[in-house]
Amino acid sequence: MDDIDRHIVAALVADGRMSYTDLGKLIGLSTSAVHQRVQKLEERGVLRGFRAVVDPEALGLSLTAFISVKPIDPAAPDDVPDRLKGLEEVEDCYSVAGDENYILKVRVGTPGQLESLLSRIRTAAEVSTRTTVVLSTPFEARMRGTTPA
Repeated sequence: MDDIDRHIVAALVADGRMSYTDLGKLIGLSTSAVHQRVQKLEERGVLRGFRAVVDPEALGLSLTAFISVKPIDPAAPDDVPDRLKGLEEVEDCYSVAGDENYILKVRVGTPGQLESLLSRIRTAAEVSTRTTVVLSTPFEARMRGTTPA
């Protein structure tokens, strides 16, 4: 990636709905040149899609937690992500090194909903859990390396 690509990525991270014309004006390229570069970034997998960024609290999902999961039977198949993919409260699933096998980022509305979710996770995936509740989020979903030096 060159500096122009980094500028394009940074601009699209800030505003994924920016038109090719506006992006070209910002970067200093023609609309067609920007369009070609964005297509190449998509083809290379640098840009994997565009989506709306939603405020979870506006949807009633004011409680965020991280749940570390560990299989009850270490010899069991490692299929935790498959077993949990249907739980819509699970926003992210990270495979990690350490005592636990996965860390889940979840969002729910209330402590009671979190308790219910924990029970469903334990049952569906046959795991033990350790939960950390988020008190506040000073920043989230930052992209590093998108602005040229």
